Amino acid sequence: MSPTTIYVIRHAWAGHFGDPGWSDDSQRPLTEDGRRRFTQVVKQLIKRGFAPEIIASSPYVRCRQTADIVAKHVAGSPQVVEIAALKPHSDMVSLFEWTRLQECDEVAWVGHAPDVGYLTATLLGDCGSAIRFAKGACAAVRLDGTVGDAVGQLHWLATAKLLGC
Repeated sequence: MSPTTIYVIRHAWAGHFGDPGWSDDSQRPLTEDGRRRFTQVVKQLIKRGFAPEIIASSPYVRCRQTADIVAKHVAGSPQVVEIAALKPHSDMVSLFEWTRLQECDEVAWVGHAPDVGYLTATLLGDCGSAIRFAKGACAAVRLDGTVGDAVGQLHWLATAKLLGC
């Protein structure tokens, strides 16, 4: 069984790129406001049926923290798995392979811009385009077939501003 819904999430609001306090960008955490605001986003999405059963995250701290917020609030406390394929310049082939192995209906990917936009466009069958993702935004793509082979349909794309968060 291959997942039928992929939630693509851009990490929530983090400290500024290039901040001298974080010489290693992979260690840059979410801001306190970013945590608070993304928690509100997740709670709003849950009211609308958001229910990933497993969460793949870039190993970068800000993505892992974003994924942990999802896991904390979604029913069943889904497992968070750090996947190198979601680091900046995502490895789409490896990510699709990992996703095909998951025995569940709904999977979330937490990554970086602009990669999340390219991943979403590719799921929709357009490898040459990208979709703009605000920080903390989440898209739901429904698939009728195998991840990486099927052309999906964008079910929704939600931003914090759209949800009133």
